[in-house]
Amino acid sequence: MAVPAGDFARRVGGTIGIAAEGVTMSAAVLAAGVLALALGWDWTGFVVILCGLAVAAFFRDPERSPATASERLVLSGADGTVSDVAEMPLPGSAAGERYHRVSVFMSPLNVHVNRAPVGGEIMSVRHTAGAFHAAFRDYASEQNERNLIVLSDSRGRQHVMVQIAGYLARRIVCRLNPHDQVRCGERIGLIMFGSRVDHFIPSDYRVVVKIGARVRAGESIIAELPQ
Repeated sequence: MAVPAGDFARRVGGTIGIAAEGVTMSAAVLAAGVLALALGWDWTGFVVILCGLAVAAFFRDPERSPATASERLVLSGADGTVSDVAEMPLPGSAAGERYHRVSVFMSPLNVHVNRAPVGGEIMSVRHTAGAFHAAFRDYASEQNERNLIVLSDSRGRQHVMVQIAGYLARRIVCRLNPHDQVRCGERIGLIMFGSRVDHFIPSDYRVVVKIGARVRAGESIIAELPQ
């Protein structure tokens, strides 16, 4: 799991609209391209600069605001496509209370910044080393490198969000620590170059998205409490 970027990178990233973790990476690639141009390697420099711009685009971090703010709603924690909706126990638990699991697959073209699906207190953050299978495979949730975040909402309901690395994604960034307070839709980290996020939602909620739906982190409603 990657260490969150420093204050300087966050300030620069906030100014130019990309995640702090992408500032150094994209700047290094762009600098290499400029150096190649200065040395007269025009074609190489042009290609490297395009690669630097692509890296910056991968780390874009647009402002988001939910259309409706309510404790009854669960928002998507990731941009991408809903790849699975199922009912199962929490990760690592063979039995017990069953949750709705909503999986969102993030392609390399999606925004990679993850956001809190609900507001509340972070109860625990647990990183597990693992493999790097294609994230859309169901077994990726048990075998891949992953980061599990347990969050308690204002009424004590437990929500779980799992950041899962994929075939290309080799770094998971989580900016949270136990006992942190987060707002619904707040930035909490990212998975570099696409992957998957699993949302485990208490069973008293009703899932309102279907497989194939496209969602946006911090804006799209994926579950709600019945009236």
